[in-house]
Amino acid sequence: MRVGELAARTGVSVRALRYYEEQNLLSAERSSSGQRHYPESAVDRVRLIQQFYAAGLSSKTIVELMPCVIDGRATPALLKRLAAEREHVDRRITDLMRARDRLDSVITAAGSNMVTGASCRQETTA
Repeated sequence: MRVGELAARTGVSVRALRYYEEQNLLSAERSSSGQRHYPESAVDRVRLIQQFYAAGLSSKTIVELMPCVIDGRATPALLKRLAAEREHVDRRITDLMRARDRLDSVITAAGSNMVTGASCRQETTA
């Protein structure tokens, strides 16, 4: 598939796909006219890259992890790195859950205050 189709199917911009190639996260065959052509597997690969980015991993880290993700090749150092990245993701999840709980509290208070007319200001807690 061509770059525009891959972009449409994954919701990622053509520019981002080109960046992924520059970072060695994604590769494409080139036609004689220089057009990029991606295999069907590129759709899942781009989605995985997006998930890793959303989890806070850098492109450098993703490149380092890809051999294990793609075909299971791992070294003790890579397994250690994967575990560290998972811990990082767990910390982010915990932080996001705390932020969500705080927003729930603010939403509840604001909704109540709309009914009572009281101020929305609350004491902040750590």
